[in-house]
Amino acid sequence: MVDLAALEAEARESLAEAGDEAGLESWRIDWLGRRGRLTSVLRGVRDLPADERPAVGAGANRLKSVLEEAVTARQLELLAAVSDGPALDVSLPGRRPPLGSLHPITLTRRMMERTFRDMGFDVVEGPDVELEEYNFDRLRIPAGHPARDMWDTIWVADDGSGGPRQLLRTHTSPMQIRYLERRQPPIRVIVPGTCYRYEATDATHEWMLTQIEGLVIDEDLSFAHLKGTLEAFVRRVFGPDIETRFRCDYFPFVEPGAELGVRWQGDWLEVLGCGMVHPEIIADAGLDPDRFTGFAFGMGVERVAMLRYGVRDIRHFYRNDVRFLREFDQFRGTA
Repeated sequence: MVDLAALEAEARESLAEAGDEAGLESWRIDWLGRRGRLTSVLRGVRDLPADERPAVGAGANRLKSVLEEAVTARQLELLAAVSDGPALDVSLPGRRPPLGSLHPITLTRRMMERTFRDMGFDVVEGPDVELEEYNFDRLRIPAGHPARDMWDTIWVADDGSGGPRQLLRTHTSPMQIRYLERRQPPIRVIVPGTCYRYEATDATHEWMLTQIEGLVIDEDLSFAHLKGTLEAFVRRVFGPDIETRFRCDYFPFVEPGAELGVRWQGDWLEVLGCGMVHPEIIADAGLDPDRFTGFAFGMGVERVAMLRYGVRDIRHFYRNDVRFLREFDQFRGTA
């Protein structure tokens, strides 16, 4: 029978002589490697008499565990010996790194998306660099139209190829057209995304903003459906007792157009623009405007975030001031 006690004593003596990482690796190969001495014992168990196999097999496996622990302990001894500082105590718990929180705009956007998803809307995204055709022309804002003055546009430099002009989208409304090109009614979709406008910044305006556009197309839709949808949204976001009002407004791609405001801390504040999709846009999509109607709306996520979190200056969101962002740690996990 194999003398496992003698084998263990020899292995420990050899391990004690290993004085560096190379020596430990050589010892590991000699004893625990594929052709190591203990590995050979384990492989030879099958050749032993039947009455010896259980004892030798169990003892050899125990010895393997013992030697693996011994070589780990020896490795730590060597590390401590060459270290200028105190020995590494691997039994101490690690230091948990500080955890950040989602950006307040991300928190607000996810909350808004979830609200619309609960109402049966799909969520899609479109390109940040857009064609003039989709951003303006097919939304009833041709070149020279006064409505273009509403958007201070950042144009992409012309490469001289004579191709269509490109720009950083000024709103997410172009996805109305792109989506209508690919889908048939009924349509119920929101389009979140970043928009860009070359304008001076102040406490309530930024050159970059996050917008959520909504589009609903179906048979027999009316302004009442628009009101019901948007009032349900603002009550979910701002509370069930929020007061709302609709006032006439102008957007080239809807008729009639309106703005939705809420009474917030005693003042009326505009939250979003909306209206019934213009029949010409429905017709240009290949649909019968006598059969299909729809409504659209668009809102800035930053404006909703300012109201929800009591932020008075929109510029705080993108200044990367850690002191400001840390105030939102309490909302981690609520998106």
